[in-house]
Amino acid sequence: MASRGTTFAKLDRERARKARAAEKRERRFAASAQAPAPAPEIPDGEELSPAALLQLVEDLHRAYDEGSMSFEDFEARKTELMARISVQ
Repeated sequence: MASRGTTFAKLDRERARKARAAEKRERRFAASAQAPAPAPEIPDGEELSPAALLQLVEDLHRAYDEGSMSFEDFEARKTELMARISVQ
């Protein structure tokens, strides 16, 4: 007995699957194409409040999480900021 071949419904499901995969690929590409936030600049020699230092640390973590800086740069800047925190 000969097989019946591919049905229209099966072809339609396959086209829909490929269209969903293409849309997913485009969304993923668009999300990765967004420019990551630049690493925060650390002011030299200025006295910073504890709140300002914590904000800089938070910005630093965000920049590292977004992939705009290497782990070595992240650790160096974080160490620099932590050294400026004064304990009273």
